[in-house]
Amino acid sequence: MTLTVRLDEAQELALEKLAADTGRTKSYYVKQALDQFLEDRADYLTALAVLEKDERIYSAAEVRRELGL
Repeated sequence: MTLTVRLDEAQELALEKLAADTGRTKSYYVKQALDQFLEDRADYLTALAVLEKDERIYSAAEVRRELGL
C-alpha cells in the first residue's frame, strides 16, 4: 500500500538527516512513528473506556497492599 504524506521543510530535513545518519530509509522511520502513535492511541482509548465505566479505581499502593507486595 502506498500513502502520500506532506511534511514541512523542517520535518523533511530532520527525517533525511536521520535516515542518512543511520543508514535506514525514511519510510522505516515513518512506519516506526506511525506504529508507536497507533499503539499509544489504542492504549489511551482503552484507558478512557475503563474510566467511563465509572468503576472503583485502585491506586498502585492499594494494589501492592492487596497483593502483599
